[in-house]
Amino acid sequence: MGKGDEGEHSVSEEPGFQRTPADHPSSRLPSKHWKGKDLSQAEESKVIQILAACEDPRDHGSLITLATSTHGLVDDELRREAWPLLLGYEKTRHSSAEASQAWRKLPRHKDEDQVELDVNRSFIYYPKNESEKQLDLRKQELSSVITQVLREHPRLSYFQGFHDIVQVFLLVLGVDHAARAVSYLSLLRIRDFMLPSLSPSLAHLHLLPIILYSVDAQLCQHLSLTQPFFALAATLTLYAHDIQEYGDISRLFDVLLAQPAVVSVYFFAIIVLSRREELFEIPADEPEMLHSVLSKLPKPLNLEALISRTMILFNEHPPERLSSRAWAKISPFSVLKTTRGWARTQSIKDGEALFEMQALQLRREELRKQLMTKIWKYRHPVGGIGLAVIVGVVSLWLGKRGTERFPSFGIRNIWEAINSKPS
Repeated sequence: MGKGDEGEHSVSEEPGFQRTPADHPSSRLPSKHWKGKDLSQAEESKVIQILAACEDPRDHGSLITLATSTHGLVDDELRREAWPLLLGYEKTRHSSAEASQAWRKLPRHKDEDQVELDVNRSFIYYPKNESEKQLDLRKQELSSVITQVLREHPRLSYFQGFHDIVQVFLLVLGVDHAARAVSYLSLLRIRDFMLPSLSPSLAHLHLLPIILYSVDAQLCQHLSLTQPFFALAATLTLYAHDIQEYGDISRLFDVLLAQPAVVSVYFFAIIVLSRREELFEIPADEPEMLHSVLSKLPKPLNLEALISRTMILFNEHPPERLSSRAWAKISPFSVLKTTRGWARTQSIKDGEALFEMQALQLRREELRKQLMTKIWKYRHPVGGIGLAVIVGVVSLWLGKRGTERFPSFGIRNIWEAINSKPS
């Protein structure tokens, strides 16, 4: 169990359970002979618990616990019920064809050309045993889902590897339900990766050495010359770019959708810790070699053990207690913080508002850097006292107002004065 459907059924098929028309969870029990094997009493009990948790909106805590426990949500049939709830919405059973195709009339998104290039490289490892015609159809569906999300939320910036994430949602949920799930994911779970700047994504990586230091200072020191960019591809794509088994990545998604976004970083920390002996065999003064090793996930991937250890590490060393005030430096609008506690009540509109606040903060920080660079360049003509005044005015203004509007005097005049060459 826990290996998913391997993506080998067509998108419209829903194998697994033999359901009756009744709505109560007890009427939706799996058959005793399920997916070619007999269910044990423990397995049948877990399936019943998942179905019951999906039926009861007050039982969200149980659903999170079940998704994180050994073998997670067990199967794609259950994921189709649970993933929307974990993302914060209830799945609609039916939608009109006209409404589902309305996105096609929206303006093109600026990143659609790159989407097509990446879609052509999709479905490399799974699903297995499908014809070229079947894979071409899946690619068309994948392109449609991504394009719909981007056109409906044009402020989102596509990143290479996003298609790896979306293809998992497509295989699990089907083309009719994937786009809504991916919209919630994009705005509420991986928003940091879809902003116009890479810096919010790098903030995730900078937590990694702090987490490692909290449990293994010696290993952290050994890796101190190696920047944590080795974790970028894995964390950016929720590991969908690196994990080649469909059952494994769908299982890991159970956890990543159920837990706060920062758990993805803790998961990578556990992967690093699990390779401790291997890493100490490589000299600390060979960061290129260490980067090369760490940028590839180990094989085989003992997924259940890694997940279990991740949750222990997360609970024993939560981000709020990390040293170096690392957590305090994270933007309050980052998904690292907004998925802590109240994520289940967030809507798409909340995600869009948080996106705008985060984008504004990025513009403000960029302008601050530009101003400081100019001020430093012309620090002698400005003079010591004048420099201090300007820095104070700039900081106060950016702190209170942001960067989207300048008055007709004041900060604009300061910028123009600094930007003009002294005679």
